[in-house]
Amino acid sequence: MSSPAAIPLRQSLETLVRDAFARSGLDPAHGAVELSRRPELSQFQANGAMAVAKAARRNPREVAAMVVAALADNPAIARISVEGPGFINLSVTDATLAQATAGIAGDARLGAAAADPPRRVLIDFGGPNVAKAMHVGHLRSSIIGDTLQRVFRFAGHDVVSDIHLGDWGLPMGMLIAEIERERPDLPFFVPGSHGPFPAQSPVSIDDLERLYPVAAQRAKDDPAFREAARRATAELQSGRPGYRALWDHFIAVSVGTLRGEFARLNVAFDLWDGESTVNDRIGPMVARMRVDALVEISEGAEIVRVARDGDQKEIPPLILVKSDGGAMYGTTDLATIEARAEARLDLSLYVVDQRQHLHFEQVFRAAAQAGMTAGGLALEHVGFGTVNGPDGKPFKTRAGGVMKLSDLITMATDEALKRLAEAGLAQDATAEEKAGIARIVGIAALRFADLVNHRLSDYVFNLERFTRFEGKTGPYLVYTAVRAKSLLDKAAERGFGAHGLPAAGLGAPATDAERRLMLTLNGFADAVAGTIEKRAPNLLCEWAFLLAQDFNSFYQACHVLSETDVALRDARLTLVATTLAALDRVFALIGIERPARM
Repeated sequence: MSSPAAIPLRQSLETLVRDAFARSGLDPAHGAVELSRRPELSQFQANGAMAVAKAARRNPREVAAMVVAALADNPAIARISVEGPGFINLSVTDATLAQATAGIAGDARLGAAAADPPRRVLIDFGGPNVAKAMHVGHLRSSIIGDTLQRVFRFAGHDVVSDIHLGDWGLPMGMLIAEIERERPDLPFFVPGSHGPFPAQSPVSIDDLERLYPVAAQRAKDDPAFREAARRATAELQSGRPGYRALWDHFIAVSVGTLRGEFARLNVAFDLWDGESTVNDRIGPMVARMRVDALVEISEGAEIVRVARDGDQKEIPPLILVKSDGGAMYGTTDLATIEARAEARLDLSLYVVDQRQHLHFEQVFRAAAQAGMTAGGLALEHVGFGTVNGPDGKPFKTRAGGVMKLSDLITMATDEALKRLAEAGLAQDATAEEKAGIARIVGIAALRFADLVNHRLSDYVFNLERFTRFEGKTGPYLVYTAVRAKSLLDKAAERGFGAHGLPAAGLGAPATDAERRLMLTLNGFADAVAGTIEKRAPNLLCEWAFLLAQDFNSFYQACHVLSETDVALRDARLTLVATTLAALDRVFALIGIERPARM
């Protein structure tokens, strides 16, 4: 039987304040406590007295004074006062702060409670296309989606991630038609043939990346080729054996490459499903929607009207079936929602560019009209902004093309190696070890730079700034964690036993630097909860950066290994160990690694 999680300081204090509201005859719901926005005045603040006073038409300072009076004799509180129009400022005693931090130090979850009840959550992200190289446009979906799956899973939710490959539709028909045009002798193109077909792929990923743009351009320029591509698409989707066998090779070659590229970015998926996975559902689904009178004809196409009374902007109908009988992306997305609803999911998150928000609004409304969400499945688009160049436009290569993700990762690794040399780090490491450290630092730079921005914000890609070992960067966090680990290793070498130090060894803070570090350590649970509630990993990143700053201030201000007071030395080593555990935990959540040394 597992022990209950430690209760972080803010949450404990909030319980006291809510109780004080209740004992003062006020609604305890207004007793929320947050970190002070003016830390020079207090550690925490409670602002609910003003809301209570407004509703009751009372003086907010008088209401706040009632709460303060109810808390005045509480032994956990060192200072409490009413400020301004009715803010309640609070600071706890050093003993209370130390006790709460000791609880965090002894808790593997650092005070973060497990979800109760847990939900069944599917996170749809990544979304690369078969036969196309991943590019910088895939960066944000991959990193944000992967981080959300890690955080939701840590919180105790039952999480499944799905890459949702673009593996169906006209692009596949264009590839088939182009390969048939170049190599008509291949057995895949023999009419009526049921095989057997070659087990070896006739195309490599390089071939596919070359053929894709060639076929796309030919389809624009040549009506006859465009028609051949449409026929190939229809025959592929109807199950023509040769085309299916060739398409299987497209998938295998592409997925093999994609797995490697995602692994470099520390991203993994549970499901490698694609649009094709739900192809057989589309016909029956559309038929049911026709029977339910959800579909109407418009200019030869079948549409679903999704506009609602009260809409502040125009919401166009969702095109379900094109005039030529073809299905649209929205049709595939609807069929996917139907499959996920049957899997009895509670929540499905779509981590996709914010520019697709209207599309998801249309699809989600159509799903609701079709009864797909009646069982309780919640659908949510988790949008994000773009990665831009210095000109404020989506990031490109120097030649003006779209930057391949593999090239971007290589650039980050090379820049990290350069930064290590400039900082004089890892100089005694072997070339192989140094390359491994550079890879870790480069990925930390990419992932943290993306995540520390609110997901809806655009940001400018600046690799020189992202890879610095100072400032709000991934390398700064990595360096801080390595510094903490090195300190603990030196303590162990001297026989101080820091690694197994009991949480009870943590005493009251002796300096402001220790107080700030303890206070920040107690904020992990709130950072996790905020990340989940707002789908905003930047909250976790901001907390990690604050923790790193506070630890480095502590490191500079306080003697640790050289401290002659054994109890104080051990208490400070406990703070170091707890900080390292917290940073390692955050790294696991945001997809960053820590090298053994630097």
